[in-house]
Amino acid sequence: MTTQYATTQTDYRPARWAADTVATMREGARLRLDYSPQSLWRLDRVIEELRHDHPPYEAVAHVLRGFGAYAGEVIARETGAQWWATGDTHWLRTPDGRLWDPLEEAHLAFTGEGSLRGLCREATGAY
Repeated sequence: MTTQYATTQTDYRPARWAADTVATMREGARLRLDYSPQSLWRLDRVIEELRHDHPPYEAVAHVLRGFGAYAGEVIARETGAQWWATGDTHWLRTPDGRLWDPLEEAHLAFTGEGSLRGLCREATGAY
């Protein structure tokens, strides 16, 4: 069964994860995230730095989930996409009907095979 949730800061997990990431990055890393597509460049750089430190995935999985949720919120704000969930899987559906998985994209960025900024460009059509 598929359940649709509206993207709000108070009642939906990915939006909450994104807000927590904004606060954590501001306080811990002194990095301001403003929900702009340009801010995803900064997160891609942070992920690249994490990857170069070679931590086990389990040690950074929670952080990457927050980064993916933040990227999803950027896409949602740019396109009007909505979060959807099935069980523990969350993805975005843009108004054109395409599905996007920013949480997985954060994982792929950590492995060197993805980019949050690239996902946003593709989802928004901003090439």
